[in-house]
Amino acid sequence: MISIGIDLGTTNCALAYTDAGGVSLAAIPQLVSANEVQAETLLPSFLYIPGANDFPPGTTALPWNQAPKYVTGKLAQRRGAEVSSRLVASAKSWLSHPAADRTAAILPWKAAEGIPKVSPVEASAEYLAHLKAAWDAEHPEAPFAEQQVLITVPASFDAVARDLTQRAALQAGYPAVTMLEEPQAAFYAWLERHPDWRERVRPGDLVLVVDIGGGTTDFTLIAVTERGGELELERVAVGEHILLGGDNIDLALAHQAAAELTARNIRIDAFQMQALWSNCRIAKERLLGPDAPEEVPVTILGKGSSLIGGTIRTKLTRAQVEDVIAGFFPETDSETMPERTRRAALQEMGLPYASDPAVTRHLARFLRQQAAAAQSGFVRRGASGLACPSHILFNGGVLHADSVRQRLLQVLDAWLAAEGFGPVQPLTGEDLMHSVARGAAYYGAARQGKGIRIRGGIAKSYYVGVETAMPAVPGMPAPLKALAVAQFGTEEGSTTPVPGREFGLIVDEPAEFRFFCSAARKDDAPGTMIEDNLYELEELAPVEVHLTGEPGVVPVSFESEITETGVLQLWCAARDGRRWKLEYNLRG
Repeated sequence: MISIGIDLGTTNCALAYTDAGGVSLAAIPQLVSANEVQAETLLPSFLYIPGANDFPPGTTALPWNQAPKYVTGKLAQRRGAEVSSRLVASAKSWLSHPAADRTAAILPWKAAEGIPKVSPVEASAEYLAHLKAAWDAEHPEAPFAEQQVLITVPASFDAVARDLTQRAALQAGYPAVTMLEEPQAAFYAWLERHPDWRERVRPGDLVLVVDIGGGTTDFTLIAVTERGGELELERVAVGEHILLGGDNIDLALAHQAAAELTARNIRIDAFQMQALWSNCRIAKERLLGPDAPEEVPVTILGKGSSLIGGTIRTKLTRAQVEDVIAGFFPETDSETMPERTRRAALQEMGLPYASDPAVTRHLARFLRQQAAAAQSGFVRRGASGLACPSHILFNGGVLHADSVRQRLLQVLDAWLAAEGFGPVQPLTGEDLMHSVARGAAYYGAARQGKGIRIRGGIAKSYYVGVETAMPAVPGMPAPLKALAVAQFGTEEGSTTPVPGREFGLIVDEPAEFRFFCSAARKDDAPGTMIEDNLYELEELAPVEVHLTGEPGVVPVSFESEITETGVLQLWCAARDGRRWKLEYNLRG
């Protein structure tokens, strides 16, 4: 079975797969202009909703679809730069927006009246469906539906965003998929490229993965440990969801370009600003890519009736782009946290971007506050408590710029010096645009015993409350017992049956599940019942659900699964084959 890794990115998607030679990148046929299909290693995450007269009939045909409803990929990105009101972008960021109805047709955001819209889930499904169809067209001997498929998500995605990603995959006709965090995937890509990794790191080392993509910034810490004389890897800390990335930089460039136009007495409206934002994104990618030119022209359509006469022109230079990017990475000390700006009581609905654009301040908070909560004793710390990485791995398109990488190293080295440590060592040699897909494919092979897996065993044992069956007594609630469902150290990505007797599950009425945990009780195997010592357990926030089905109490047995994204899934299985799933985010 082939392992297929998919990077469902905010700005670009990629697909990699395992073969006899290791991990390879897939060619993704897509429209690059009307009537022209070309295979690329990246599928831009853009969807264009054509109007009746946008393209002549037949000019958007794909090898597997002669009349697609939408245009996806490079042509969508190019056409959308001209007609931004029909362009869907940053669907992945919307997928994680808790204040939006992510299953409703809301994109393109602020589109003109009468333009059809799609939901963030539908847009994501379109990208995934394109990748599936492209694979089947290029590999008819190995149908996509018969392979092991892994999709990466930001480490900070919540349970809802992960579920919606699963829903998009299901809508795209995917088989059952496994989710993997993007920073972990990036590290797996480094492992795949460096079979001699044990000679490059040693026990006690701490690797910081910095992943800055189109829409998000993610931080992860991975510790190098030793067991039985063998080096092992353990993920010890994951950062929060930070909506800060390439989109912010593109907007800053657009505002700078708009200011230059204003200085020439050229004023643009909101729709032209959207087009300028899209064109600055394209220009930035060219200026940060390999063999980049010194400058790139940027054009948008004017308001006149003449297509040529109404064109507005400006340009971006490589130095200009690097200067703007550097503004997102100011020099600061490790005590300075992200600023909390005073905000207006009423705000326009939109993506909840981070209020502080300084990536270095968000990194300081991660190393000082979030990493401080790590349960592992393998986190290298300074005298002030700051987590002090020995190595750093860069990932994401923003970090193509050498000046950005150097600025991050400069800031981090200053923090380490203040804590008495030497400079951080970069782990080099990675393909920043494809590493997440490559790493996901490698991880799929590792799950089959063909590679190294990063340990991420849970730091506590977890229990679910079971109400005791006894006669009702006025003023006295029924005593509660605690059933162990996940043991300390259980590896993420593993499934465990919970042995023992059946329990009654309340169906078709509101019910509350009470969960508990313990960092001290490490030997409670699944199925262990705690009756008298509940005071030793820490009660977590309850989960309120309304399980559908025939009303009544259904005898069920349990099965627990710890997903690769840190979610405890407790499956309740009835004798007749019915199953209900409860989820608890262990990193919440």
